[in-house]
Amino acid sequence: MTVRLPAVTGAGAQEAYARALSELAETGLSEDDLVQVVQYVTEPAAARAPAGVTVSTVTVEGLLDGTAAVELTAWPGGGERIPTPHGVVTVADEIVYLPGILPADLTAGFGEQYRSCLEVAGELLKAAGTGLEALVRTTDYTATATRADYPRCGRPRRELLGGTGTDGRPVHPGAAGILVDRPPVPGAMAWLDAVASRRPLRAVNPGWRRYETLTYKPGVVAGDTLFMSGFGALEPATQRALFAGDLEAQAEFTYAAIAAVLREAGLGGESVVRLVEYVTPDGVARYPGIAAIRERYFPGAPALTSVVCSALLRPEFLIEVVPTAVFP
Repeated sequence: MTVRLPAVTGAGAQEAYARALSELAETGLSEDDLVQVVQYVTEPAAARAPAGVTVSTVTVEGLLDGTAAVELTAWPGGGERIPTPHGVVTVADEIVYLPGILPADLTAGFGEQYRSCLEVAGELLKAAGTGLEALVRTTDYTATATRADYPRCGRPRRELLGGTGTDGRPVHPGAAGILVDRPPVPGAMAWLDAVASRRPLRAVNPGWRRYETLTYKPGVVAGDTLFMSGFGALEPATQRALFAGDLEAQAEFTYAAIAAVLREAGLGGESVVRLVEYVTPDGVARYPGIAAIRERYFPGAPALTSVVCSALLRPEFLIEVVPTAVFP
């Protein structure tokens, strides 16, 4: 059974990692059982990368507590760890955990860097015996200054991504787009996290027609796991951002949209095992106030990771939520 822990904060990445391992030990697992470490830091130099483990380092604008946060995912036995020139790939329960992905050419333009990230993802997946068609979710990190260029991601996604689901229909991975003005390495204009599955895939869409022409889906089922896109307060029919400046209203709408995808998949809010919430600086002050709303939609206290990003792709958004759920 996969163990997903909420991000643990500390005065630095080393302290946060030690605290996270302590919490992991309470589940009966250890560092040997890790399948992925995600560390959120405000400065790349603060990262603490354990050797031989799949690691993603996400630079963020800030954290709600401490200066670093570490999020652990574990599987008894640690799965199969595959070293590659781009980092360690781990396969556990047929889920393929990829390390943080950087473009191969940091001198290229925005669109070329994004394409390069997908190509690197393809190399990593090949090492795990599969390909880009196995992707179930990507989280794209780009800078605020490139917000207008972000639509250029569509062409490489359309050309490189997508497979055929168990129902014979096209399946594109879920996606989230986060703006971060602290690149992990100088020159990076796009970088991403990604996860894949070697199990057959099925797209989940509660009838939202906008996704018929997009290169991502609201959710993708692989085995017993539902990987979902990032959700914000966006009206699916009109693509209009809602509730500008009102974090509570945005959270309510966002959680309701997630609940709609869960229902379409045959799940309820209690099935959510992890929520990653990206909050903009303007939303931080009121963020504690949405805890009751979250609990109403997702009872059972899913593992929660909350970080402060520079901004989101829609300037009106104060929060974007990326959920993961499992079938009983």
